[in-house]
Amino acid sequence: MDTTTTPPRTTARTRTGPWAALLVAGVFEVGYALSVNGSAGFTDPLWSAVAVVFFLCTLFFLSVALKTIDVGIGYAVWAGIGAVGAAVLGPLFFDETLTPAKASWLAVIIAGVVWLKLADSPGLRAAPQASD
Repeated sequence: MDTTTTPPRTTARTRTGPWAALLVAGVFEVGYALSVNGSAGFTDPLWSAVAVVFFLCTLFFLSVALKTIDVGIGYAVWAGIGAVGAAVLGPLFFDETLTPAKASWLAVIIAGVVWLKLADSPGLRAAPQASD
């Protein structure tokens, strides 16, 4: 009797689905951060309600993504999307500034997120070596 198991089939959909969910979670995280700021300490009912909806959505999509993506990588990417998105969109919605120094450090965050994604790609993982 053959006791070997075959690895689960990996399709493009199973590889991109969790990352798409993580991207959606990141977008909701940006919306959550901006709406929390707009809620003025949860004193504005409309902004507060929007913040709660975005919060629940970001947690849902993050949990879907983390079914497949390692939590350390997934959380870092999610937080990076939220931080960069809030910093870039904050000046559009609120009285905030985006200085060249802030933009430079945001570029570092973006580079880190890209490298984390690349580090999770199957092509960069070391293949197990057969021992003699």
